Amino acid sequence: MLDVSEFFGETSGGVRTYLTEKARFVERSSTLRQSIVVPGPRDAITESARVRCYRVGSFPVPGQPPYRFLLDRAASAMILAHERPDIIEVGSSGLAPWHVLNTRRRFDIPLVSFFHSDIASVVGGARQPRTLAGRARASLAWRYIRYMDQRFSRTIVSSRYAANQLATHGIGRTAYIPLGVDLRQFHPAHRSRGLEQLAQLGIDERPIAMFVGRFSQEKRLELLLAAWPRVAARTGAQLVLIGDGPLRRRLLAIYAHPSIRWLGYMNRRVDVARLLAAADVVVSPCECETFGLAAVEALASGTPVLSADGGGAAELITDSGGGMLFPSGDSHGLAEQLERLLLSPSVARRERGRAHAERRHRWDDVFASLFAIYDDVLSGSQ
Repeated sequence: MLDVSEFFGETSGGVRTYLTEKARFVERSSTLRQSIVVPGPRDAITESARVRCYRVGSFPVPGQPPYRFLLDRAASAMILAHERPDIIEVGSSGLAPWHVLNTRRRFDIPLVSFFHSDIASVVGGARQPRTLAGRARASLAWRYIRYMDQRFSRTIVSSRYAANQLATHGIGRTAYIPLGVDLRQFHPAHRSRGLEQLAQLGIDERPIAMFVGRFSQEKRLELLLAAWPRVAARTGAQLVLIGDGPLRRRLLAIYAHPSIRWLGYMNRRVDVARLLAAADVVVSPCECETFGLAAVEALASGTPVLSADGGGAAELITDSGGGMLFPSGDSHGLAEQLERLLLSPSVARRERGRAHAERRHRWDDVFASLFAIYDDVLSGSQ
């Protein structure tokens, strides 16, 4: 198989994790092979026994670090012709699908897509009600998504929210496969090491609220930051922010507060896992997550999650009982629910979150389901 996506960068999160875990699954198999095509700062090839990754030198997307355009159509064509995969999975909606479509016609290779990002909500503005311009951008985005959908045999979604969004806008033939989590790496047993790590950073043992993710408009981090002075005053808690993105400098300038620690992006997943286990609450303010990888990693770590009541992260909380919801876009409602979670810790809530991750989100189960979908497509089933 061949995976191609533009949602892959040096400091990106969910898609990078998905492709990395998929490569690990392939490496453990005796029959599978995987090729990956993603943009990078320069051309490069890395290879293992069963996985080959091509980084195609590309220009950054203006204002959207670390993402890059996959511009080199000739390179993509040569890679596809050389690899001749049985099936291609496209994981982004920019230039990548066009490179694949313009080449695969010669080889009649089946295509599937993975709906990793609710791009219409991102370009249209997640806030409700939308502006007239936002509605127009979202409408154009859905027209484009419907047009591209006709070129794929199946569209994979990782939440009921994503499936419903597509169905509402006339897109069927979806397959629902929730994503997974590394249950050994993200584990409540790492809490003590996480507390030690926080202490080394000068963060004491007061209650900890945490955000892990990209500092971009659709993540709605400003809702949490606007609520924080009230929450800090009533709970004595600290807020730890892990991540980076185009809004980092602006948010830091507007929402500086003595009890907020901005830790930046962490390359080592083990460090993120320890800190998630050490947190008392993880906050997911975005209402248009197509899954919510940071949320399921928190649940697996035994840490309750406060999520907006829309999107894939909300489903994780509803299905697991491992957290609480607040009304989407409501900073006041976020503050109220966050205070409840910080002031009334619940062992049962932690246990429910971990149990749900173990029951529903093992990566091996995810990829077993995914490759079953591939088999259906290759056999001509729709």
